[in-house]
Amino acid sequence: MSKGKERKYFLIGGKGGVGKTSLSASLAVTLASLGHKTLVVSTDPAHSLSDSLAQNVKGGKPVEVGDTDGMLYALEIDPESAKEEFSAFAKQSDMSGGAKQFLGSVGLGGFADSIADLKLGELLDTPPPGLDEAIAIAKVIQFTKDEKFSKFTRIIFDTAPTGHTLRLLSLPDFLDASIGKIVRLRQKLTSAGDAVRGIFGVGEDKQDDAVAKMELLKAQVQEVRQLFRNKKTTEFIIVTIPTVLGVSESGRLLQSLREEDVPCTRLVVNQVLTVNVDDFKAAAAEAQAEQEALMSTMTSSGMNAEQFQSYAAANARALKAAQAAVNFCSVKEKDQARALEMCDADPGLNSLDRIEAPLFDLEIRGVPALKFFGNRVWN
Repeated sequence: MSKGKERKYFLIGGKGGVGKTSLSASLAVTLASLGHKTLVVSTDPAHSLSDSLAQNVKGGKPVEVGDTDGMLYALEIDPESAKEEFSAFAKQSDMSGGAKQFLGSVGLGGFADSIADLKLGELLDTPPPGLDEAIAIAKVIQFTKDEKFSKFTRIIFDTAPTGHTLRLLSLPDFLDASIGKIVRLRQKLTSAGDAVRGIFGVGEDKQDDAVAKMELLKAQVQEVRQLFRNKKTTEFIIVTIPTVLGVSESGRLLQSLREEDVPCTRLVVNQVLTVNVDDFKAAAAEAQAEQEALMSTMTSSGMNAEQFQSYAAANARALKAAQAAVNFCSVKEKDQARALEMCDADPGLNSLDRIEAPLFDLEIRGVPALKFFGNRVWN
C-alpha cells in the first residue's frame, strides 16, 4: 500500500450502513501518515465524511484536514447537479406529439419514431441511476489533472451503497445506447432546416452546445469506466459486516465487479465482535457458585446474614444483567460465525484477502480515532 509515488485510486464500496465512510477516512489517514499526499472524496449523496473527520469538508473543493501535517485533504462533492444537467438536455430533446406530426408531414417520421422510442420524457425528473455518482467521480478526475492538484498520489472514493455502484458500472452502456443515439439523430436532423430545428424549442447554437456537453459527459463517464478497470492504478475494496445479508450482497457485488473487469482483491469485514463469550459465561457461573456456597456457610453457622443477603440480592441483579448481555453476545457470535463461514464457502469472496476490523466500544470520529482504527485495519 505504501510503495511507490505514482497515483493510485481506491474505491470503497458495499452495502449501506457497513462503515464505508469510517474505513475510507481511516485508509486516507493511514496513507497520509505513510507519506502520501492523499485526497479522500465522498460521492455518496448522504454525506458523512465531514462527521467522520470531525471537520467541515463540504463545498466541492479539497479542504486540508487538520492534524495531518498538510498530507490529507478531503471533500464532499454534490452529485445532484448532474441530474439537473441531464434533465435540461432531455427537455431540449424531448419529442412532443405535435413535433412528431410535423416531422411526419415533412417526410421525417422515421426520425420522430426513433426519438420517441428513447422515451426521454420519462427521464426528465429521473435521470439514469448512477449518473450522479459518475459525474461526481468524473469531476474529481478532471480537477486532479489541474497542476495544483497533481500533488495527490492517493485518491480514495467513499462511494454510495452497492445499488448505486452497480448502476454506475452499467451507465456507459446506457449513454452509448441513448445519448449517443440522440446525438446522431440530432446531427442528421441538422439538414432538415430551421423549421425542424425550431421544434426543439431552441436555436441551433444552443442545440449544438447541448450536444457538445453530452459528448463531453460521455467521454468523462468512459474515463471513469477506464479508471475502474485499470489494474495498475485502481483497487475496489468491498466492505461488509458479519451478517448473512451483508455477505450475500458482497458476493453479488464482487460478481458484478468481475463481470465489468474491475480489480478487487480485498474484502473488509467490519464490526467483528471480538468479545470471548465463553469467558463471560464461565465468570458468571463461578460468581453464582461462590455466592451460593458462602450463603450456605453463613446460614449453617447461625450467623446474621441480613447484610450479606442485601449484598447478594444486588449481586444477583448484576449477574442477571450480565447474563442478558452474554445471551445477546452469544446470538451475535453465532450469526457472525455463520456469516464468516459463508465468506469461506463463497468461491469469489474466498479468493479475496480478508481483513477483519473489530467492533469498537467508542465512536470512530476525528483524526486520532481514525488513525487508531487504521492501525488496526490497514497495517
